[in-house]
This record gives sequence, structure tokens and C-alpha cells, in this order.
Amino acid sequence: MIETDNPDISPTGPVDEAEPQLRALTPHVAIRRVAVLVNPLSGSVGPRAAAEVEAIMADYPCEAEVVELAGETMDAQITTALSASPDVLFVLAGDGTARAVASRAGPRGPLVAPLPGGTMNMLPKALYGTTDWKAVLRAALETGSARAVSGGEVEGHAFYCAGIFGSPALWAPAREAMRTGKLGLAWTYGRRALRRAFSGKIRVELDGGKARRSEALALISPLISRAMEKPDGLEAAAMNPADAAEVFRLAAAALFSDWRQDPSVVTRPARNIRIRARSRIPAVLDGEPVLLPHDTTVIFVARAFQALAPDPVAAGTGLP
Repeated sequence: MIETDNPDISPTGPVDEAEPQLRALTPHVAIRRVAVLVNPLSGSVGPRAAAEVEAIMADYPCEAEVVELAGETMDAQITTALSASPDVLFVLAGDGTARAVASRAGPRGPLVAPLPGGTMNMLPKALYGTTDWKAVLRAALETGSARAVSGGEVEGHAFYCAGIFGSPALWAPAREAMRTGKLGLAWTYGRRALRRAFSGKIRVELDGGKARRSEALALISPLISRAMEKPDGLEAAAMNPADAAEVFRLAAAALFSDWRQDPSVVTRPARNIRIRARSRIPAVLDGEPVLLPHDTTVIFVARAFQALAPDPVAAGTGLP
């Protein structure tokens, strides 16, 4: 036997350092190539996010490309990422960017995993139930499976959680200002919404039925609806506050709680919804305000895109 005092030399040669142990990927879908789109200027993302993503992806046996989105080239960067056909496309950005990527991916595109990087994070919360994007990223990689997500489409805009149409949609800016602690701005937005609250009702036709007047309409996707057992339509909730006091109460519910529990809200499923008004219709789609034509139609999309959603049992995180 050859003896040596050098601990790095064995009797048969140098000792190799141990290879880093990679973490196992989910057995439910094949993940070989991953793309991660990061917007460092969005919500709670921050300038170090791309490096943190790269550090996490280094723990897994797959090829990963991390792209920092820039405002002037964002659309082209999304197009490039989709054209590369990754197995999974993670999006760490705001709600609008996540919706844009999901709608462009469609049901035949790559799996999409919207990480909570925005302010409201409606879609990530609905899919994963947490605002910790690092936990979501690891849980999706290690226990994720494909999940078809349905939603709605109106005038080229997609939504996957909820859309609010009519005067209560005007309260969305006030709600967001209140959430971020900007009380003065919230009061300004609130007064503006109240002045327009009774400027005109909308007429709603559900699946070709009789037109009914309503103060507002909310359309809730099967992803978050508590009333629908199967994903066969949008939960349509007509809101009809009787007077100014009712408007205040409904607005408070929209600001601070689940407005669907309000007694002035009645729901039913629908797949084709026509909404008309005398002027353009204010709306909020997954937290993003838009202004729609005075006569518009919302269509239910049964398979809008495919998400990579973690299995809560395997992940042990309580993610839905």
C-alpha cells in the first residue's frame, strides 16, 4: 500500500470533490427546457430577481434561460421566448404581463407558470395561493402538473380570474390606492367613482336571454368561483344596489372583503354575455382597468391556456 500524508491524494490518485446533488423534477410532466421572463421593475420583483432565479434553477437538471424584460423590447422578448417552445415558461412580472403571456401561449403553447411578482397577483394567487414566488417556483418544478385554465375574452382582452363591468369597476383605482396606503389618492378616486355611480346602468344578456338592467356585472372564472362545480361557464353576478348607501356598502365590500357575499349580488353560469350601455363601459379584468365599447360581448373560453400547477400534497406547502 502506498502511504501519503496529503489528504487530497488517495492511494490510487486524487480524490474528486463530490458533485452537487441536483433536486428532482416533477414526475408529472417532462421538463427539459425552461424559460423565465423577469421584469425587475414590476411590483415586488426587484433588481436581484434574475440572479435569484438563476441560482434556484441551478439546483435542477434542466436547461434554463432567464430573460430580463425591458419596456421597449418586452413584446419582442415574449415572442422570442414562445417561439423557442420551452416546456415551461415562468413569468415573474406584473398581472398584465402574466395575462399577456398566457393568452399568447394559448391551449397549445408551452405550460405557463405566472409567479407572483405584481401588486394584486390575482392569477398567481388563484393558482398557487401564496405571494412567495421562490416557493411557487420550486413547488412547480418539483411537483407541478399540467392544468387547463379557462377564462373569458372581451375585445381582445383575456381574463382568468374575474371581470367587473359597470360603475363599481370605477372603484378599482380607489381600492388599489387604499391597499398601498395612499389614502388621499384613494379618497380622490372614491369621490370620482361616486359621482359616476348612477350615470347609467348597463343592460346584460346571458346566453341570448332577456336583457336585464343592472348597476354592474361581475364574471368570475371557474378557477376561483365557489359556486360552480364544473368549468362549463363563467359565474355571472349581477349587482343592483338600491341607493347611495348601497353603493357605499358595495364599494366597501369591494375594498375590504369578498363582494360576492353581498346580499345584492345574484349569480348564475353563462358562456356568452352581451353588455350594453349608453356610453363606454368601464371594466376591471384581473385587476387591470380597461374601457370597453358601449356594446360588447364576453365569451367563455373553456381551455384558455395550460398552467404548471403544483400538487399541494406532494409539495407539502398548502398550495392549491
